Amino acid sequence: MSATVTSVETPQPEPDRAPASAKKRRRAWLVRVAAAIAGGLLLYASFPPRPLWFLALPGLALYGWSLHGRRLRAGFGLGLLGGLAFLLPLLVWTSVEVGSFPWIALSVAEAVFMGLVGLGVAAVSRLPVWPLWAAGLWIAGEAARSRFPFGGFSWGKVAFGQPEGVFLPLAAVGGTPVLSFAVVLCGFGLAEAARQAVAYRRTRTVPRGAVTAAAVTVLAPVAGGVAALPLVSNAPEKGSATVAAIQGNVPRMGLDFNSQRAAVLDNHVKQTLKLAAEVKAGKRPKPDFVLWPENSSDLDPLHDEGARLTIDAAVKAIGVPTEIGTLVQNPGPEGKLYNTLINWSPTSGPGATYEKRHIQPFGEYMPMRSIAEKFSKDAGLVREDFSPGTKVGVFTMAGTKVGFATCYEAAFDNDVRDPVEAGAEMLAVPSNNATFDRSEMTYQQLAMDQVRAVEHSRSVVVPTTSGVSAIIRPDGTIVRRSGMFTPAVLEDRVPLRTSLTPATRLGTGPEWVLVAVGAAGVAWVVARTVRTRRGGAAREA
Repeated sequence: MSATVTSVETPQPEPDRAPASAKKRRRAWLVRVAAAIAGGLLLYASFPPRPLWFLALPGLALYGWSLHGRRLRAGFGLGLLGGLAFLLPLLVWTSVEVGSFPWIALSVAEAVFMGLVGLGVAAVSRLPVWPLWAAGLWIAGEAARSRFPFGGFSWGKVAFGQPEGVFLPLAAVGGTPVLSFAVVLCGFGLAEAARQAVAYRRTRTVPRGAVTAAAVTVLAPVAGGVAALPLVSNAPEKGSATVAAIQGNVPRMGLDFNSQRAAVLDNHVKQTLKLAAEVKAGKRPKPDFVLWPENSSDLDPLHDEGARLTIDAAVKAIGVPTEIGTLVQNPGPEGKLYNTLINWSPTSGPGATYEKRHIQPFGEYMPMRSIAEKFSKDAGLVREDFSPGTKVGVFTMAGTKVGFATCYEAAFDNDVRDPVEAGAEMLAVPSNNATFDRSEMTYQQLAMDQVRAVEHSRSVVVPTTSGVSAIIRPDGTIVRRSGMFTPAVLEDRVPLRTSLTPATRLGTGPEWVLVAVGAAGVAWVVARTVRTRRGGAAREA
């Protein structure tokens, strides 16, 4: 009897798909990280001195795409990474004289704000027309870091990378917040348009209204920039004035330029006397007034007789009112120290003064001095804290009302707006960038001055100790500029204007409206989450 043997196959286990799935997730996460970092680097590359303003759009698109649909914790992490990629190279000039620690600490502190923005963008990214709410949150982040801590730090506003861009006229509509908002909205709109294009290739369908929303968020900011062009004008409204800006240069670069006080003063005197000689010889037109830089005389001419006589001789030689940048120490053991501009008359000597109101933390005063000195030996270079002034700076010089914002103040909206509202027919930004060597800092600050010219429709004259000095038209065009670390005299006839742009009239209003847009997006997300949870609880019951 034969037996039939039946073979039974041993069941094979299903292949383990978990490792493949984990690898896919890890790869997707690395792509998001790379996109956030690349976005930050492109945003940095869009800033001066490079004329590549348009790189902000793909940079923001990558940044926004990396955050879309992410959880809150991932949104913070990606936002922080993109912020570091943007801010570390942008602010490297802060390390020129004081080393790496302050640079890295400042960059990280500012990037934390961008991390919080990233968290918010991730939260609103599932809403309809998400680029709108996300751009509002970006403005909220810029508003926060322009105010906190220690009076804020406005460097790195998207608006300040756009002095040559098509969006620039929007500065006259609502200032730097509206200009930043337009660029960010367009960048995030590009991210959404690309996302919808990919979705269509995969499914041949897109959600109703998605294409329209993506197109509007891209095209509306560009159309707004074109529509705002009539607000930009170089036409004189109260005649014009011939202005001379003096750049005397400093003997040595770096923080120790303050120890060269007499030499720096002499350099500015020499250039002023040279201008006077050329005017007398008929080689140059006689200016209506002259502008010296911040710190052009760190010898206090109100209390130092030698400095007073030296400056007075130079001003009398040119024979027109001259603004002098100096330091003034009030007498007495408790006498306060001010970063001061003086309206110096060739006939009556020193007159009206403007004391810098927004003084620079860690540069002109040392917050938490005892702690700062433990981390950096250079904290001791700020031996005495400056005091902030309280008056808005407007001098009447040869019949022209000149408004002043000193150096660091150009970064802050209110500090530039105030003198225009007080009647300034043109603006001057006396500056001292000698501390920062040949870094990008001076070009970043010059870009701010260009944006301010359009924002308030005013000519802007920028005299600096060591460059780059410039004369800027109300449309943001630079018509005269100096080199770095070389003596120079810039002279031009500038239009004087009296009308106020919408940005000047509206003040901080547009900024708060845009912050409210971001807040509305967050509120919508919270409301949807609460509603969803209640619905789930009701079904379980």
